[in-house]
Amino acid sequence: MTMASSSPFCPLHFPPTFIPIPARQTTHACFPCNSYIPYNHHSKREFPIAPVASVPYQPLNLDYLEGEFSGHGVTFEGVGESCIAKMELQNGSTATLMLPSGLITSYKSPMWHGEKMELLHTAVSEGEDGQAIIQGGVSLNFNFQTDDGEISWSPTNWVLRDVKGNPEESIQVELISRTLEDMVELKHSVTLRGDTLRSELEVTNSRSLPIQMAGSILSHLTVSTPDATYAVGLERSDYCSKPPFASEFFLSPPDFSQEGLGKVWNLLAQKQLFPHWGAKNQDYNQAESSQLESHGDANVEEMDNYKHLGERMSLIYTNAPRSYTVIDRGRRNSVLVGRNGFDEMYLFSPGSSVEIYSKYAYICVGQAAVLKPVLLKPECVWIGGQSIHNPNQ
Repeated sequence: MTMASSSPFCPLHFPPTFIPIPARQTTHACFPCNSYIPYNHHSKREFPIAPVASVPYQPLNLDYLEGEFSGHGVTFEGVGESCIAKMELQNGSTATLMLPSGLITSYKSPMWHGEKMELLHTAVSEGEDGQAIIQGGVSLNFNFQTDDGEISWSPTNWVLRDVKGNPEESIQVELISRTLEDMVELKHSVTLRGDTLRSELEVTNSRSLPIQMAGSILSHLTVSTPDATYAVGLERSDYCSKPPFASEFFLSPPDFSQEGLGKVWNLLAQKQLFPHWGAKNQDYNQAESSQLESHGDANVEEMDNYKHLGERMSLIYTNAPRSYTVIDRGRRNSVLVGRNGFDEMYLFSPGSSVEIYSKYAYICVGQAAVLKPVLLKPECVWIGGQSIHNPNQ
């Protein structure tokens, strides 16, 4: 067997971009994307945060989607009140995403042994009301806020705006979500190529004032077991240990305390990053907040270039390379994870206590802006994204 390359270069990498909105550039300038809004963890607002709803989209119409967007290698299937869009290339690569949630539930790619392999990890469970709860895959988890409290928005409903490409080369599905009055718009472009699945974000701030963006792209990569999985290429990166990210799509192992996650939600709410999560734990107190806030603040240099992921870990890397490789020795495959625009990289492992090929046999990787949220300058566009590349064909 030929071992997959661990080269740190991603075939779809391009530098982060901050560009002006052409029609409004006459009065405002744009600055580099590594600018941030400073915030005081101990400060309090003297006014309530006003929630801003997404644009109310019409119910999904399967006939309309098929008539308007078919012919590019994308097919649609209705599942209850949701819709599944399946992208398929002639070389056998496929990707599946759900509307209106925008969750990417599957990415299958041809391997060196001639078969297709699922690279993403999802799980379906039953909710309290009997509804199906889908977790894992690739999800967007972002919150947008302004200092004046005019906007506090997390995009959750997505509408399909365009489909481009062809099944011979590449297919791109473009989703969009925006606030009322179109003050903030988030475009998510999902591109499937012969050996790569790419998620690109384009955030437009049409206001005359800056806005803060915090959150992450979370990707659950399926593995045989975390004990057989390694991250290659992170040597000399700085990281700190943090609690798991709070997300409705995060697949939490059963032995992770929900009470502890509730404390995380409340801490993020207190930091003004995700205020709507504050109600998840009413018993939260200030002493526990201070203890959690100080946990893992010290940066540590990664000493291992072949990092074993068998131990339970939840780490944020602050100066990691733009791409690195995840190797699963149990399935004899590797995945190259690349990013642009984001300065932070998240790495989570549920540890080796999970059963091989089980519901919790996965590694979660993320491209994040959590420790230092991104500042979107007035009337500018910010671009960032992630790529999952299969070098094993």
